[in-house]
Amino acid sequence: MRAVTRIRHYIRAFAGARRNRTDLAGWLVRRLWVLAVVGFYEAALLLSNRLDPRLKELAELKAASLVGCEFCLDIGSALAHSSGLSERQLTDLPRYGTSDAYSEQEKLVLALAEAMTVTPASLDLEELRTRLLGTLSKAQFAELAAAIAWENQRARVNQALGVRPAGMAEGMTCALPQRQPEQ
Repeated sequence: MRAVTRIRHYIRAFAGARRNRTDLAGWLVRRLWVLAVVGFYEAALLLSNRLDPRLKELAELKAASLVGCEFCLDIGSALAHSSGLSERQLTDLPRYGTSDAYSEQEKLVLALAEAMTVTPASLDLEELRTRLLGTLSKAQFAELAAAIAWENQRARVNQALGVRPAGMAEGMTCALPQRQPEQ
C-alpha cells in the first residue's frame, strides 16, 4: 500500500510541474543506458517500503538542501507535503538539532543525511549507525542509506546538467538550500 501511495504522490508532484518539465529527460534521453539504469534505481527505491516514507522524504530533502539542488528541493518539498510533513519541519531543516518539530528518530535520520552529504564526507558514522539501528531494522537502515546516497547522486547530476525547478511545490512552503556545516 505504501508503494501505491508514494506513486500517487509522485504523479501529483509531476502533474503540478509548471515549467522546465523536460530538462532532465532532455539530457538523459541522449544516453539510453543511463536513462534505463536511472529509471530502474528510482523504481527500486520507490518500491522499497520497509522504511516510513516520511523518514525517507526528510532525509532526501536534507541532502538536497545541503547540495543546493533547486529541482530536488522543488520536488522534495511537494513530496514532503504529500507525505504529511509540516511546514515547520520544512523550514526548520537547517536547525533540526535544536528544533522541537522533529522526533528523536527524525533528528537521527537528518543527522545521517547530513553526515553522508557534507564534503568532505563524515567518516565517523559508527555511533550514528548504532543509534539509528536502535530504532530501525537493518533493512530499514539499508533503505535509508541507499535513499540518501541516491539523492546525493541525483542532486549533483541535476546541478551539473542545469536541471531547473519545475514549480511542483509552487504556492507551498519549500525547503531552502543551506550552507554546509563547518567541519
